[in-house]
Amino acid sequence: MARMKFTRPEKSWILYDVANSAFTMLIATTIPILFRGLAEADGVAPATVTALWSTVASAAVLVLALLSPILGALADYRGMKKRIFAVFLAMGLVGLFALAAATRWQAFLCFFLFARIGYAACNVFYDSMLVDVTSDERMDVVSSCGYAYGYIGSCIPFAIGIVLILLTPFGLSVTAATQISFLITGLWWAGLTIPLLRDVRQTHFLPPRSDMVRDTFRRLGRTFGKVREQKQTFLYILAYFCYIDGVYTIISLATTYGGEVGISQEHMILALLLTQIVAFPCAIASGYLGAKYSALRVIKVFIAVYVGICLFAFQLDRAWEFWLLAVVVGMCQGGIQSLSRSHFGKLVPKEESNEYYGFFDIFGKFADFFGPLMVGFCATVFGRSSYGVLGLIVLFIAGYALILCSERAAPAPAQGESV
Repeated sequence: MARMKFTRPEKSWILYDVANSAFTMLIATTIPILFRGLAEADGVAPATVTALWSTVASAAVLVLALLSPILGALADYRGMKKRIFAVFLAMGLVGLFALAAATRWQAFLCFFLFARIGYAACNVFYDSMLVDVTSDERMDVVSSCGYAYGYIGSCIPFAIGIVLILLTPFGLSVTAATQISFLITGLWWAGLTIPLLRDVRQTHFLPPRSDMVRDTFRRLGRTFGKVREQKQTFLYILAYFCYIDGVYTIISLATTYGGEVGISQEHMILALLLTQIVAFPCAIASGYLGAKYSALRVIKVFIAVYVGICLFAFQLDRAWEFWLLAVVVGMCQGGIQSLSRSHFGKLVPKEESNEYYGFFDIFGKFADFFGPLMVGFCATVFGRSSYGVLGLIVLFIAGYALILCSERAAPAPAQGESV
């Protein structure tokens, strides 16, 4: 398939993934490490630090899960999408810059919650902007390139920050170097968002009305009813909840699980960077494969690979095995996320895309909450979290089965229309 030439709005939309993915890297690495350092220096027990961090991270997920459909429905009115996006963008950036100045763990935790909610809320509107910047035929490739360039682009500010932390130049302490890395990431995030704010326009919308807030809640009830009636969409959302639960759990608990089985911190950080690098070309390739063979067909292949990942991770106890797993995960994670986003964009009414993506985001957020909880439960009961990783296979199989049901529920093509 010939390489596609992107329009200016498509390029600006893709660039935002490069902008915000740098913050995602901080969430997985240096932000929790600095919080632990601040809290333990104040006498907080290590187990309590973990409990506090997990509680606040879960709270951010639940707040967004509840707010997403409401904000999404409100953003479907003309001119509202970028306005609400800009509000939460400011919230995320203010929270991140405040993290760079926090010296007490209590304040650090509050600022993180503030930044995490702003960041995650932006993603709801960003995902829904996909229907505004491109067509159904180009959606798989554009969505995949967003993830791909986000993976590789996020390595730039992260690598600069890691160099500062390791070398501590100019007489900096490790804490000061880490805080400066937060500032660098915030400036990266803000600067690369400017093209999206300038070039992307809301092309699908509902006409504004005087009772927008009241009508938003009425529409939520109607949309929930419509989603349930649209069997193909409803089954796909359930499938997404199952398999993305497994994907998010593997992403979020990779370093925790690696540490449990004895992999060194240096190996895990370098393997994480390798995952980002491998994900770049593989996410792009998955977009073209999705456009050629259908997104669902490629998603099913990725689900099968993830089943193999879980089986391999169950017995993992060597550094080279962790590196191998990092490569395979990198090959799959960008593709399965981007194709899931673009396939959903093809199913929903374009003028109500925010509202539908709000419901879509609920399932993604609760998946991000439920998966780690399941692994933690298995670790408590069986004494090994590897049993929880093995249990993720059930979620992937359920997701695969529901995708098959969703395909069978697809409406038949109109007479004379090619399949």
